[in-house]
Order: sequence, then structure tokens, then C-alpha cells
Amino acid sequence: MDSAVSDPHNGSAEAGGPTNGTTRPPSTPEGIALAYGSLLLMALLPIFFGALRSVRCARGKNASDMPETITSRDAARFPIIASCTLLGLYLFFKIFSQEYINLLLSMYFFVLGILALSHTISPLMNKFFPANFPNRQYQLLFTQGSGENKEEIINYEFDTKDLVCLGLSSIVGVWYLLRKHWIANNLFGLAFSLNGVELLHLNNVSTGCILLGGLFIYDIFWVFGTNVMVTVAKSFEAPIKLVFPQDLLEKGLEADNFAMLGLGDIVIPGIFIALLLRFDISLKKNTHTYFYTSFAAYIFGLGLTIFIMHIFKHAQPALLYLVPACIGFPVLVALAKGEVTEMFSYEESNPKDPAAVTETREGTEATTSKGLEKKEK
Repeated sequence: MDSAVSDPHNGSAEAGGPTNGTTRPPSTPEGIALAYGSLLLMALLPIFFGALRSVRCARGKNASDMPETITSRDAARFPIIASCTLLGLYLFFKIFSQEYINLLLSMYFFVLGILALSHTISPLMNKFFPANFPNRQYQLLFTQGSGENKEEIINYEFDTKDLVCLGLSSIVGVWYLLRKHWIANNLFGLAFSLNGVELLHLNNVSTGCILLGGLFIYDIFWVFGTNVMVTVAKSFEAPIKLVFPQDLLEKGLEADNFAMLGLGDIVIPGIFIALLLRFDISLKKNTHTYFYTSFAAYIFGLGLTIFIMHIFKHAQPALLYLVPACIGFPVLVALAKGEVTEMFSYEESNPKDPAAVTETREGTEATTSKGLEKKEK
């Protein structure tokens, strides 16, 4: 998981693009400001809209859009799994040809990117279809076994509008596959980030603190302790990071002196911010205090990351600044409002867990029975 903010220093060839033994011309202050500002804006968009969509996702009944719930056990294991994956990629790039590895990864992310972008633009595109559009429903169903032992492996429902979105996304996919253009990379990166914030749900605030705390240590170690993360980020030709050229004003769309932001710095704080939005809604006070507080904290943390990176001219572990801000600000607000207990007792069940579904159904039946008893009395 790439999670560092990297800056190609003025006059260096650190962050990508072909090198020929010559140094790059220094980036202008305007170009640097444009790059940093664009990265900040691109990071905010999937968090804001992904959080809003996570609310609808939690309430939805479509099996294909069910969120994946992260438990405290998952959160505790995640930094270890991420470290093993990162180190494995680093060793692969050291041992095997970078060209062939990136070819395989390009094909893999080509498919994933098309699906993610299609899912992202589908709600927006639905507004442009005419009322008389011939929209047919489809279902992709894979099962295993037969009779009573039959179980579903894949059950995905879609319609003609989704197929149109898939076709449009495929155009971006072919553009990315053939050119590896930074705009196509960012479209896929934004789609991955928004889908992550929307579909990955923390079950409670404590789990969020465990996840962010573990990745806080992970990020510091792999950025400051070794060159592994920065090396993988620069070698890995896949849309796992957002990039923006600092020489855009000089070279236009063919610019190649990039500043970058790992998707981990968007998705990980983003799912915590989305959880706080759902907590706000559960309070039924018609305010989104914790969501806006954590969103402002993210802006502060990422802005501080960019400032420190620019001052010291070294890649920074963004979670070093984002984690204390995104956890600390909402907790301080909860302390001021006397809602710390409510915040840490808020719990979301896993909609894919049969036990949770059974428990919810039993609770509903019990509530209904009590209501009928009161009516009879």
C-alpha cells in the first residue's frame, strides 16, 4: 500500500519520467503551488462524496453494493499484511524485470480500474439518460453445488445503463493501458479511492483508532526507516497514487515532473471520516459536526504534510500528520460536547454476517410483538 507524499525536488528526476543523465529545469513556484493544490483538491473529492455515498450504501439492499465491514481484528492485522505486501513488491522489483511485472500489473489494474470507474460514474450518468431509455435488468449469478448444498459465489445485478458506463470506462482503460497518461491514472485513482471510502466500513470508532494507529507506525517506519515505500511508489506503474505535474505550466499535458500522493493517504482517513458522518446521522440532531470537524482535520493534516515536505525536500509519511489530526480533532469536539461515550459506543453491524442479519431480524420481530401487545391492551 503506497502511503507517502513524494515531491520531486527542483532540478531532480526523483519522481518519475525518463532520465537521460541531465537534470530537470527547476519547477516554478506557480507550478509547485498548482501541483500541491491540485493534489489536495483531488484527495478531498473522493473522501467527501465517498462518505456521502457510504450512507446510502449502508442503507441499501442491493447485494452487489453491500459494504465490507472492517472489525478490530482486521484492523490489527492490516499493518502486518500491508508490510508483507510492500516488502514483497520491493523484492520482486529488485529480483525480476520491472518491465514484465508492470505489464502484468497494468493488465490487472486495467480490469479493476474499468469496474471501479464504471461504479463511480453510474449514479451521475443515470441523470443524463432520457426517460424512455430502454433499460433492461441483468443478473450475473455463479453458484457452487446443487440442491440444498448450492451456495452463491457471485450474485451481481446490473442493467443497460451500467453497461453504457462500462463502455465509457473502457475507453479510459484503453487510454491508460496504451499511454499511461497521468490524467487516466488519476481518473482510475480517484475511482479506487471513492469506491474504497464508500464500500469499506469500520464497525466502530475504536476499530478506526486501531487501524489508523497501526498504519501511523507502518507509514513512519517504511518512509523514514527504509527506502522501500518510495522505491515501490516510483517503480510501480499502476494507479495506486494520484500524481500532478509541477511543470504543467511549461510543458502542458505532456509534463512529467510529478508530485504524488498515495491512495492510502486518502482511503484510510476517508473511511474513518465516513464512519463519523454515519455517527452524526445516528445522533439524529440534523448536524454533521463530527464529519465536518474530521474533514477540516484532514485538510489541516495534508496541508501540513505538503508544507513539511516542501521545506525539507523529502518524501513524507502523510499519516504521521493525518492520523493525530483526524482522530484528535473529533475526540476534542466530543469531549467539549460530552459525547465521548456515545462516540465510542456507536456500532455498525456487518450486513454480510448471517448472525448480524438474524439478530437484526429477531430484534425487529421482538419490537413488532411488543407493539402488537400494547395495541391489544
